[in-house]
Amino acid sequence: MNKWIFNLPLLFLFLSACNNKELPTPPEAKKIQVELTAHGHTRYDNYYWLRERDNPEVIEYLEAENEYKQKVLEHTQALQEDLFEEIKLKIKQEDESVPYVKNGYWYYTRTVPDAEYYLVCRKKESLDATEEVLLDINKMADGHQYFQLGGTAVSPDNKLLAYSVDTVSRRKYTIRFKNLETGQVLDDVVPLTSGRIVWANDNKTVYYVLKDDVTLRSERVMKHVLGTPVEDDEVVYYEDDETFSVFIYKTKSEKYLVIASESTLTTEYRFLDANTPQGEFKIIQPRIRELEYSVEHFNEFFYIRTNLDAHNFKLMRTPVSAPGIENWEEVITHRDDVYFSDFEILKDFLVVSERKEGLTQLRVMPWTGKGEHYIEFGEDIYTVQGNINLEFDTDLFRFSYTSLTTPVSIFEYNLETKQRTLLKEEEILGGFDKNNYETKRIYAVAGDGTEIPMSLVYRKGLERDGTNPALIYGYGSYGNTMDPTFRLSILPLLDRGFVYAIAHIRGGQINGREWYEDGKLLNKMNTFTDFNDCARHLIEEGYTSREKLFAKGGSAGGLLMGACINMQPDLYRGVIANVPFVDVVTTMLDETIPLTTSEYDEWGNPNEEKYYKYMLAYSPYDNVEAKDYPALLVTTGLHDSQVQYWEPAKWVAKLRELKTDDNLLILHTNMDYGHGGASGRFQWIRDTALEYAFLFHLLGIV
Repeated sequence: MNKWIFNLPLLFLFLSACNNKELPTPPEAKKIQVELTAHGHTRYDNYYWLRERDNPEVIEYLEAENEYKQKVLEHTQALQEDLFEEIKLKIKQEDESVPYVKNGYWYYTRTVPDAEYYLVCRKKESLDATEEVLLDINKMADGHQYFQLGGTAVSPDNKLLAYSVDTVSRRKYTIRFKNLETGQVLDDVVPLTSGRIVWANDNKTVYYVLKDDVTLRSERVMKHVLGTPVEDDEVVYYEDDETFSVFIYKTKSEKYLVIASESTLTTEYRFLDANTPQGEFKIIQPRIRELEYSVEHFNEFFYIRTNLDAHNFKLMRTPVSAPGIENWEEVITHRDDVYFSDFEILKDFLVVSERKEGLTQLRVMPWTGKGEHYIEFGEDIYTVQGNINLEFDTDLFRFSYTSLTTPVSIFEYNLETKQRTLLKEEEILGGFDKNNYETKRIYAVAGDGTEIPMSLVYRKGLERDGTNPALIYGYGSYGNTMDPTFRLSILPLLDRGFVYAIAHIRGGQINGREWYEDGKLLNKMNTFTDFNDCARHLIEEGYTSREKLFAKGGSAGGLLMGACINMQPDLYRGVIANVPFVDVVTTMLDETIPLTTSEYDEWGNPNEEKYYKYMLAYSPYDNVEAKDYPALLVTTGLHDSQVQYWEPAKWVAKLRELKTDDNLLILHTNMDYGHGGASGRFQWIRDTALEYAFLFHLLGIV
């Protein structure tokens, strides 16, 4: 009985009859063959027509797939409702973030019972002062299927609030302004922005980034003066290289406005005194191919994190008066075995985030050179990062800490005395006890001999006899590391005997910059073979079996899912692919699709034949074959701005046409949301409940 935990209201039984029910007939997408030719090679795409967003037949097909999903999982509706309530009951209804001080005010957010969204609040000078509600997102979201608050920025004199909202889920944010003294929302309305707003120090000039309406590339930095027509806004900087995008921010010192122009491999920064918005931005260091750097300001210097002669990055500084690369001097040297990921400057201390052997460490470096130390943590596998630290003249440093068994905790650390104070640990209701779970790191060996780390979590007492179900998750792109953080959503799996694993495959950055470079461009295949090797290792070590192993990934992780099951479909009983990037070649050849041109340095430019052939070898859509595949739940959003809905829709249609098995294949299209899914505090649970119902259906659990 210790294989399954029966401490929840729902009773689970294995009923093989559930999987033997006769399924309804799935939708069949019509075929309209389109020839796509590049480099003398022709591909034939029968489902290219699904790109026609305004075609009623496209919407009919997506809705037919949704209806099919409802029918085949109809017997799980009660289970989905139970799962929804089970997860929701673990979320604290009335909660408040840890307040932070800025310019004489304490800022925080709080939630109220049963409300999907939150309130943005502040108190003047003291937490005992009267609360001022700046924004009630619940009221603002009323009448919208989707609502997302983008950026917020209070003017230096504390009297005006700039904020941005997206009500479609295409990440096209509209900026508005509110007078915090009168409560009046001003007439100024700025559409089609990236969402970030930055104030100059004159309390009337704001900067924002305008997007291209078709490609959604963030391409123009604009300046708006309150009370003037938006159509008269000045273009401060236009990025004419389509492989770059731009953003703007204000330094921690509040002294400089900084424009960053970046691609995957190259960056360039410009700066302007925030007191002189009428001035011209000056360049720090002109772009050099594959030179990356980022900028912060302290006293008379810009501090620069860069990969200049340092693949794992190092820290340098340069005078504000002469910021070019010829004047950069080293502050923290490069190390081959340590990835320098971030830094925070205080008056007497420098706090550095480093990644070594797959774990982030916080290194405290007094400017005096004496008393350098690392902050100690109590677990072997964890995730830590700096929190909100807006002040220079302080010895207190805030950081957030979490692990697969420890909910997110905010600490305040005295850099001088080393005293640590817990400000808040996320409270998980419903009888949660982190001591009931165990986490560990194991390693799979890839085909080339590389050890691939995995982070595992499961209920204590689990036996490695191959009988446990398991869910392995992966991403492996853009250098993004899927760190082992607490995941409320997986508790229903753990409490039912699942092993949950994160495969830290190449293409991420858990082991430094080389780990990323070994999983991109012409090394991308390593990402997929690493994941399959990790899955195989779980089976070989007795954590699970092929009959009970499931995989999950989203976006570029959805590409991972598609490539892995094309290569080795028999490894997995079922796969969840969320908003999957699966039509790689066609997308990367189409410069009108959002994100395409900016990602040539990640995937390669298929207009060059070597990249075309390489990505053609792994593109999931192009490699669907007439063979057996595992059961699949594929999700997408009609308004997805990052992976267009037609990629997963085409993939499912082609799989239906060619696959030779009777395993379940489901396409779920959310007609109201985009890439990130639901926007509310509880709405996301519906999608999670659907995914788990899919897994439990395959296991015969009802």
